[in-house]
Amino acid sequence: MMFALAAMLVVLLAGGAIMAFSSGNGSAVAQKRVAALTRPVVRGAKTDGAATRKRNMQTAIKDFEKKQAEKKAVITLRRRLDQAGLGATSTKMFWIASASLAGLTLMFCLIRHQSLLVMALAAVGTGLGLPRWILSFLKNRRERKFTDDFASAIDVIVRSVKSGLPTNDALRIVSAEFRDPVGSEFKRLVESMKMGVTLEQALKKMFENMPTAEVSFFAIVMTIQLKTGGNLAEALGNLASVLRDRKRLQGKIKAMSSEAKASAMIIGSLPPGVAGIVYLTAPAYISVLFTQRLGNLMLAGCVMWMGLGIFVMKKMMNFKH
Repeated sequence: MMFALAAMLVVLLAGGAIMAFSSGNGSAVAQKRVAALTRPVVRGAKTDGAATRKRNMQTAIKDFEKKQAEKKAVITLRRRLDQAGLGATSTKMFWIASASLAGLTLMFCLIRHQSLLVMALAAVGTGLGLPRWILSFLKNRRERKFTDDFASAIDVIVRSVKSGLPTNDALRIVSAEFRDPVGSEFKRLVESMKMGVTLEQALKKMFENMPTAEVSFFAIVMTIQLKTGGNLAEALGNLASVLRDRKRLQGKIKAMSSEAKASAMIIGSLPPGVAGIVYLTAPAYISVLFTQRLGNLMLAGCVMWMGLGIFVMKKMMNFKH
């Protein structure tokens, strides 16, 4: 028992001596480790380049979105005509056509001996509302045609860039090979660059003429690649895939909401349809709505409530994607 206790004490003394003699070296090692941890990290060139590119990308996106939001605030009549594809039509001709529609409506109401309220409402509706609705219809139709061909146009740019052509030549091929409105918009883009306009400014002008999310994505990608560099073909290829996915989702939403849209169209067309049939079969019965003041107020209330109902149904059927 005494022998075992003595052996344990000898082992403990030996361990303490070893730790005492090696404490200086251990302290030096510990100090080296603390200095290594507290030393400022020096990033490599590759890391700094990636971080700088990311910061430039975020800055470019924020600047582009801010400028586009400022331009969306005020939309002039000239820009509406350009967006509708009526660039050759001047604003003066538009107002002359609107005034002519209003004058024809007033003459028709005078022939039918309508009241002043009906005449005023009809003149305002045909002189201001109808032309603007036509512009909106033409603009939406033109944007749909542009979106249908835009992904294919980006694919042409990607293949041209991969084959070694410069970006300007790739844009020129799209302007020559695609139909309107894709061809005409890219033609404006190429012609603007020929006149000395930068690519960024030309893309902003393109977005003004075609204010769609797809053109906004394209402008952001091209602007970022212009400022930060990178693989343009890969970025545009990813954009084309995203645009096709958006189009596929849009078609799915349209198919799912087709029943609701058909019901809304039937319900919305019943009141004016029935009123038209009654006016043709028994005009004296329904003429009170147009000749009496109370009938005019009732007719105005019906138009207001029907418009509100159609607006609510349209908002319920539209999905953001």
